[in-house]
Amino acid sequence: MLLSLKDGERSSGELRDILNIKHRPTFRDNYLHPALDAELIEMTIPEKPSSRLQKYRLTAKGKALLTEEVAKHD
Repeated sequence: MLLSLKDGERSSGELRDILNIKHRPTFRDNYLHPALDAELIEMTIPEKPSSRLQKYRLTAKGKALLTEEVAKHD
């Protein structure tokens, strides 16, 4: 999921499409909330978590982890 956010903000639906996950609760419980809790991603509209315009982006911590993982595989 982090790789899909490296080029910018994406909605929950876009992330599910990229990851090929159809079941919204599975995506939310297994991917979205753990990444939010770990502070690897953040909401673009944190004051309105259920907004239809909500998108997600990498945090500095998420970018650092992504850079570290990519470096390991080079």
